[in-house]
Amino acid sequence: MNKPLSPTALASVSCTVNGQPVTCSAMADTPLLLVLRNDLHLNGPKFGCGLGECGACTVIVDGKAARSCVLPLSGVANRNVTTLEGLGDRHHPHPVQQAFIEAQAAQCGYCLNGMIMTAKALLDRNPDPSEAQIRRALSANLCRCGTHLEILAAVRRASQLYRESHCNE
Repeated sequence: MNKPLSPTALASVSCTVNGQPVTCSAMADTPLLLVLRNDLHLNGPKFGCGLGECGACTVIVDGKAARSCVLPLSGVANRNVTTLEGLGDRHHPHPVQQAFIEAQAAQCGYCLNGMIMTAKALLDRNPDPSEAQIRRALSANLCRCGTHLEILAAVRRASQLYRESHCNE
């Protein structure tokens, strides 16, 4: 049986980030968000509240949306982590990113990382969610700018793009 690491012990953690194997060293309780932003230079996840309440730091870990500000580095050992940078790029956006662009679902943009990553995790599980399921999935992601209607429209559009892309396979 493995002895749990002390939170203050230096940990060397191997995982996969955006499809690439990485090994990071930090204190075992260092939030994943800090490693992603400071060590791996991935700026999609944002520091919002630091308490896992706002969703700005959302990443996908093994297919599920996770708050990287409260997830310790040691919690992603041997797991797959996807950040916003792992979805698409400006020339080839992921369907969720494309839908957010089409719906103009941004004002300040600070919440977008969390909204997009949460929407992707939802659509990976359920490519045709109901309005209630979309609202439930996004209910813990905060947007202070008031673009909620555009965000909901973007997720509905992303659902349509998902279904269309799967029909063409």
